Amino acid sequence: MKNQQKNTSWKHRVHEVIHEADTKAGKLFDIILLIAILASVVLVMVESVASIHDQYKTFLNAAEWVITILFSIEYILRIITINKSKKYILSFYGIIDLLSTLPMYISIIFTGASGLLALRALRLLRVFRILKLARYIGASDNFLKALQASKAKIAVFLFFVLILCTVLGTVMYMIEGEENGFTSIPRSVYWAIVTLTTVGYGDIAPHTPIGQLIASVIMILGYGIIAIPTGIVSSEMIKTDQVQTNTQFCKNCATENHNDNAEFCYHCGSKIN
Repeated sequence: MKNQQKNTSWKHRVHEVIHEADTKAGKLFDIILLIAILASVVLVMVESVASIHDQYKTFLNAAEWVITILFSIEYILRIITINKSKKYILSFYGIIDLLSTLPMYISIIFTGASGLLALRALRLLRVFRILKLARYIGASDNFLKALQASKAKIAVFLFFVLILCTVLGTVMYMIEGEENGFTSIPRSVYWAIVTLTTVGYGDIAPHTPIGQLIASVIMILGYGIIAIPTGIVSSEMIKTDQVQTNTQFCKNCATENHNDNAEFCYHCGSKIN
């Protein structure tokens, strides 16, 4: 009984440090992890420079192993300190944590010359560590909630833009014709998308006065269309900000973002404090 209580107490303390950012120890852990993530990303970038890689190969490899071991320990502790570990393992952050840790261990297996090419591609998965940064940015949770809430509106908007580009592309195909580069409707739709998004590669351009007039209207229309998704997401973020949440992480079901002063998990009802 006492051993079970000790195990529970140990897991609870580790859970508070790893999964919470409201405590002093939790904040310190997050800062150390942030530094490790940034350092790892810098190492990946620097390692791609041939001259630096050749000169500091041993140091870069040793530093990467230190960071990999740190992330491996973090990954294991996150699994054993929550009751429903499967939910974390299959979650977005759980998959990112795993993908960002595996390449160094895979490098032990692929030692042959033929495997080095595959290894080089697999090691690029370390860049996934930068996605772990989102976990430690408080506003990212509100942003993800806003995107989730506005996905239907954005989908309708994108569908409307697709219809508009199809119609305008077809009209330009009829007006300009093949002699001016609009050789097919799909190619004309491509031009409409490029023009509407104000990218304008210049590989296709209208030559007739009517075509140039329509192109001018599309360009001006593009500035207004770009602002619409921003307004949709912003309005949802304002609604989200009205509900204050914290970093409390339920150790029973791994649910996050509980309301301030909440004592019980809104998903499973377990006590979170």
